[in-house]
Amino acid sequence: MKPRIDVAKHVNSGMGRALLNLSSEVTKQIEPSVFLLVEIRASQINGCAYCIDMHTKDARAAGETEQRIYALNAWRETPFFSDRERAALEWTEAVTRIADTHVPDEIYERVATQFNEEELVALTFGVAVINSWNRLVTSFRPVVGSYQPKRVHATA
Repeated sequence: MKPRIDVAKHVNSGMGRALLNLSSEVTKQIEPSVFLLVEIRASQINGCAYCIDMHTKDARAAGETEQRIYALNAWRETPFFSDRERAALEWTEAVTRIADTHVPDEIYERVATQFNEEELVALTFGVAVINSWNRLVTSFRPVVGSYQPKRVHATA
């Protein structure tokens, strides 16, 4: 695909900083390792190749295993994820596919057993911010594969 707009030039704009700051706030309430899984899973659902590349590299730099990254799109069929991670992934899928799911009560009830109210709000903001990035990046088509992690997020 031909790149349209160099979104990297705009990341430090007020709007770009707002999204980056939101991501930072999310990791004050939920584990960075969980948020990385959320970022990858939402990006898979949205077909955002740039974000999949970016967040899998970030996850590896933070110590995430290749096995878990490779199995993420089939997390329900694997023993590799904790109950809390499974809840985050289920929530991510429901919120990302909101037009189809309308985030059912039964999913909310399951997720609420793993995340308190503040954490669930943060998790939802996290899903919203990665979905925003996915839409920006998919629209502007930066070159996939060029991203290199600049900082390592600590895994929890």
